[in-house]
Amino acid sequence: MQVFGLVGNPVGHSLSPPMHEAAYETRDIDARYVTFEPAADDLAAAVEGARALGVSGLNVTVPYKERVRDLVAVDDLAARIGAVNTVDFGGDEPTGHNTDAAGARRALEVQGDADLDGADAVVVGAGGAGRAVAHGLADGGAAVAIANRTEERAVDLAADVPSATGHGLDVLPGLLGDATVLVNATSVGMEADETPVPADALHGDLVVLDAVYAPLETRLLRDAATAGATTVDGAWMLLYQGAEAFELWTGRRAPVAAMDDALRTRLRDDR
Repeated sequence: MQVFGLVGNPVGHSLSPPMHEAAYETRDIDARYVTFEPAADDLAAAVEGARALGVSGLNVTVPYKERVRDLVAVDDLAARIGAVNTVDFGGDEPTGHNTDAAGARRALEVQGDADLDGADAVVVGAGGAGRAVAHGLADGGAAVAIANRTEERAVDLAADVPSATGHGLDVLPGLLGDATVLVNATSVGMEADETPVPADALHGDLVVLDAVYAPLETRLLRDAATAGATTVDGAWMLLYQGAEAFELWTGRRAPVAAMDDALRTRLRDDR
């Protein structure tokens, strides 16, 4: 039996176990998905211990995505983003990857029918999720404008992303005028019915992805739907990053429908 898992702290409410175990069952793979919650000082030992015990792969979540980067060999994308959310133990040495970028891109392309090649995209947020999303959209061919509460962080991130520019939140209406893609990569909307984007800046030519998935229908997505935009909830990004990890580990196509059903069932049960 293969074992895969998740490393983070805390991980008790993670949605990854039911999503991945649904994939193993659908593809008839003898595997389990477990969680590990090491203290910060024990992270290196936990990763090495998982490898020694024959664990096939790990997902990594907060607060360890940046720290794990220094414990494994990383691919080009993870190096550019500066964070690892998936570790593969299948080769001669553990390798780190970042599937968040592809998760956002697939969510926009598949669920939002967005054409990223040549698109003008706006990413709100310059934190960890913002870094992954910005790189993912740029790799898909989009010109990316990054807007952040602290403009300096947006400018710094833009310097690392091809064809990107950095801005403060005050210029969002101007950035969105000609944009066709908008991604909220902040946590605004998770704890309160708030949005980082003025409603009157939204329009019907936008595809809007909100990385927040609890609640699924955020104020941003409600405002976007009212404006006639195409909306993509954050569970799709979570789903597709998990599907990317499954495919990396197993070499098999992810059963997206089964994973989505397990994910949304858990989200409904947790409400």
